[in-house]
Amino acid sequence: MTQPISVLVTGGAGYIGSHAVLALRDRGWPVTVIDNLTTGFRFAVPEGVAFYEGDIGDAALLARIFAEQNVGAIMHFAGSVVVPESVADPLKYYDNNTGRSRSLMASAVAAGIRHIIFSSTATAYGIQDVSPLHEELPLQPINPYGWSKVMTERMLADAAAAHGFNYCVLRYFNVAGADPQGRSGQSTAGATHLIKVAVEAALGMRDHVAVFGTDYDTPDGTGIRDYIHVSDLADAHVLALEALMADPATSLTMNCGYGRGFTVLEVLDAVDRVTNMRIERRLAGRREGDPPRLVSDPSRIKATLPWQPRHDDLGTIVEHALAWERNLAQRRSQA
Repeated sequence: MTQPISVLVTGGAGYIGSHAVLALRDRGWPVTVIDNLTTGFRFAVPEGVAFYEGDIGDAALLARIFAEQNVGAIMHFAGSVVVPESVADPLKYYDNNTGRSRSLMASAVAAGIRHIIFSSTATAYGIQDVSPLHEELPLQPINPYGWSKVMTERMLADAAAAHGFNYCVLRYFNVAGADPQGRSGQSTAGATHLIKVAVEAALGMRDHVAVFGTDYDTPDGTGIRDYIHVSDLADAHVLALEALMADPATSLTMNCGYGRGFTVLEVLDAVDRVTNMRIERRLAGRREGDPPRLVSDPSRIKATLPWQPRHDDLGTIVEHALAWERNLAQRRSQA
């Protein structure tokens, strides 16, 4: 009997990757995870999922994983994701995000992998004169993180044309929330995601939330972002994979967002409503590399995939993030 193909999730012990693992398993896919646990957590990988601790630049390890697990597709999440850090240490980002993605692609081509889903970013668009942002806009990142992802998108397109695999680039807007069943969430200490920071403050783990930039051309002067629930995003990955397999001649590039933006202060007000308390805001200057507004045009993904977001509500996103933060606090107290 032929072994069913497995989907290799790189960075599958991390925040978004672990939710993709859950979404794949919920739809019956065999899953394999590789993660070097630099920012991921072993507990985020469910029991029964084949796990390999290691680096995606390790060609020998990847060859072994592909053979042992009958890998037929890759969801690639592994990488570094903090914009200000990328400005301070660009070479780290070109190594982790671009160089090692090249190594992963080379290993995938050598093994005959036919489908790759790539975790890209809305920061690829940089600062544009139009909003919402659509996929045909020129890519003009304003920080090394964005450039490291754009370079990988280019490599994917060139390698696919040369070697006959297909791929899907998913450009994320601001990912937030946690698995509604409490199976995974944002666990990284010192994370910079606004909703993560805000719920930590609501639970007394921080004494304030810094608001970076109050002079943007927005309704209240603070930056606007399009927040997408991590479980909706994970579902989009599974549907994209199934679309690639259904039509191996087609590759896809799509935004992942809801098409609606909230300012920083609006998000903090939402956290206040959910927690019935007020978080202290401390106003600060702009961070280098932050665009004033990032809102998606999700028309293409909705026309291409049978994607129906289930958690398109800021209050729900905050509630799930808060529940996960309480889960983490309990986990730490029992450790």
